[in-house]
Amino acid sequence: MANSEPLRAVLFVVPGDPDQKTGGYRYVQRVVEGLKGKGVDASVAGISGAFPVPDRMAEVSMESLLVDLPDDSVVVLDGLAMGGLPEVVGQHSSRLRIVSLVHHALADETGLSDELRDWLFRVERRALSRVAGVVTTSSHTAQRLEEYDVPATAIRVVEPGADTVAGSNAKPPTLKEQGGTINLLCVAHLSPRKAQHHLVEALSDMRSFPWHCTLAGSLERDEDYARQVTGIIQNLGLEQRITLAGELDDEGLARAYAQADVFVLPSVYEGYGMVIDEALAAGLPVITTDGGALASTGRRPGIRQYRAGDVGALRTCLEELLGSPETLQEVTLQAREEARSLRSWAVTATEFQHALEALLPPDPTTFDSEWLALREPADHQARNRPLLAELAAWAEREYCCPDTASGHHAPPLLVGDLGTGTGSNARYMVPAMMVPQHWVLLDQDEHLLGIARERLQHLDVPLETHACHLSADRLVSQIPDDTRLVTASALIDLMSADWLDALAGAASGNRAGVFIVLSYAGHFELSPTDSDDAWIQQAVNDHQHRDKGTGAALGPAATDYLKERLEALGYQVSVAPSPWQLTPEHNALQRALLEGWRDAVTEQFPGERERADRWFRLRFKQACEQQLSIRVDHKDLFAWPSSGDPA
Repeated sequence: MANSEPLRAVLFVVPGDPDQKTGGYRYVQRVVEGLKGKGVDASVAGISGAFPVPDRMAEVSMESLLVDLPDDSVVVLDGLAMGGLPEVVGQHSSRLRIVSLVHHALADETGLSDELRDWLFRVERRALSRVAGVVTTSSHTAQRLEEYDVPATAIRVVEPGADTVAGSNAKPPTLKEQGGTINLLCVAHLSPRKAQHHLVEALSDMRSFPWHCTLAGSLERDEDYARQVTGIIQNLGLEQRITLAGELDDEGLARAYAQADVFVLPSVYEGYGMVIDEALAAGLPVITTDGGALASTGRRPGIRQYRAGDVGALRTCLEELLGSPETLQEVTLQAREEARSLRSWAVTATEFQHALEALLPPDPTTFDSEWLALREPADHQARNRPLLAELAAWAEREYCCPDTASGHHAPPLLVGDLGTGTGSNARYMVPAMMVPQHWVLLDQDEHLLGIARERLQHLDVPLETHACHLSADRLVSQIPDDTRLVTASALIDLMSADWLDALAGAASGNRAGVFIVLSYAGHFELSPTDSDDAWIQQAVNDHQHRDKGTGAALGPAATDYLKERLEALGYQVSVAPSPWQLTPEHNALQRALLEGWRDAVTEQFPGERERADRWFRLRFKQACEQQLSIRVDHKDLFAWPSSGDPA
């Protein structure tokens, strides 16, 4: 069975300084901290340039960072950094394991021209098509990305956590004295989308109420808007009552939350709005809009909501809390109670790790060593011997006859074995081919290659091992020049049409023979029979077509597809059956096989779990009691260039 490797290392890439204090940057910072605490080598890097409309510096900075990363590195690209650079991302998408982190779609930013909004939509859609998957911070954004042609199966939602949670022992809020100053706090960088000008406008008509408002957030991210807000405050004569605090460090931000009585976020659109959770965690009642994801994330006790952009409605919410100490105390108590249910950043980090592991499936060439050892005897017994004899005769004819001109023998047969695992294919084939051989073993899993080297020493043939990710666009370069035979066992049914096209092309380029064995053929039989056998088989076959890491897998159709592709390239092709015949004595392999089928069926039809469980309980019982026989059909394929003769 495929070996799902846990996440070991991940690099987050953000635009500019990674230590910025906005919600998106804090999200990355907290997730990185949480992953480190779980033993993951997590880090964050910033890239230079202008975003989201990238300049030349942004393009060069992203390219320079990605090109220096080792193959198969796990990289999380912030949507703001990658959305405008689809070509750069695409150049590395097959070499690296890239996931995008999208807080909200770039085209959903406020204040864009129609032309720029359309460009951002198109370019971000292209960029998202080049990554393995997307993590979003809200269900709202996940649904939005489906309009960008991102399939739902390639999206995971990981909501933010909260830095601190109001403790159960916190003192209840005291009733504000009538006429006592109420401190309002808004934490967000100044931008049209955050709409601080709406808050200033609403407060301008409430001078009779005792309030002071602090706007905490960067004034540099959108300097024109910051100057506009500053001018409005000055023109209204509110300099003494509204403080522009700029971007605060962690200590300053904690102090601002501690001194505040009410939190206000007038944003017209949010991908989540994690400052809402932070305000609740600080025990503050919240006034906010229904813009974007806030329509759902803001619908909680302790929060007063109004329609995004409606300044009159914002003023009404403010009057409700500023004009009634009893109402303010009541809503504050609700906020503190809601704070008890907030998720921690540790939970967010765990979910983020699981999301990456789900979006980045294991390489199809990586399998559990115990499974490989368990299946090897059945594999060797199932191989089609007449087809192997054809291969042996072809190899002897083509590569072991004397060279009539020089009197020298041909060099050893160079064999490239794809998805080697622990070397089962070589263990069977080397003795069967009575010609000098040189094997190159290719697999992603270095541990399995180490086992293969150790177990193949007795064969006394030259061996090389290459650890590599066998992707379609790199297959030609990974198969060594002068390879005369390409082999694989129990592999191609996991691969996509593009991958098999690349395999056929690589073999043809070397005029090499192709020997692919034990590919699942789409049919199995169990004895005794059961009424749900056909349903289980169909579910397994449907699951076979899911993406196993190289695109939608061809499953049982893989052998016939490869046969057609090779014939189109001038090959002669023979296909023969190689069924597993698992008798009751094979009960250990039967149980492992059933476990794999169970996982596939329950994933394919989660709503039919009860029906599937009945079938699997019955079959496990029969296997354990050695009362079960299973036949699983496979196919072997041998192909040789038409200029040659297999016999």
